[in-house]
Amino acid sequence: MASDPTAGGAPADMPVETPDSTLDIPAKPESAADWQRLVEQLQAEKADLQDKQLRALAEAQNVRRRAQQDVEKERKFGIERFARDVLSVADNLGRALSALPADLESVDPTVRNVVTGVQATERELLSVLERHGVTRIEALGKPFNAEFHQAMMEIEDPTVPSGTVVQELVPGYLIAGRLLRAAMVGVSKGGPRATPQANNEN
Repeated sequence: MASDPTAGGAPADMPVETPDSTLDIPAKPESAADWQRLVEQLQAEKADLQDKQLRALAEAQNVRRRAQQDVEKERKFGIERFARDVLSVADNLGRALSALPADLESVDPTVRNVVTGVQATERELLSVLERHGVTRIEALGKPFNAEFHQAMMEIEDPTVPSGTVVQELVPGYLIAGRLLRAAMVGVSKGGPRATPQANNEN
């Protein structure tokens, strides 16, 4: 009679347990030199992990800083296109006011009231723009600066230094200190040269 292979023991289909070869468990040190090597290995792994942690923290800090810079930039310059469009409204108000006669006393009182309203509207518009970081470039009487001014014409005027802005055709504006629109100006010629120091002024 054949003996039953499963009799008195484990069933035939039960897997035999073998050591897990995926675990990286170092062998138990047997000598002082082995212990020393194990300590050095663990210290090297610790230093490597610390270095990786510091790099990850630095990268996370850089990402956070870049995100903050992007938010700040968007806050400052996000309205740039809108502000540039609004400038045409300010230009039209300015043109309307510059077309008025110098002496408003001779004008009908009703027209004077309209003029006063337009002046108040222009002041309010410029105030709103300024509250949002849009400021007007002071150009008249300043030395020409290609960074902020666009020369449209030269005007013969020997009484002022050559290269001085003597006429402002269209005002220029900055947004948060950055150029939004250059001032279109007339520049003097024929006078003495402006000093290099004056040329650095905005």
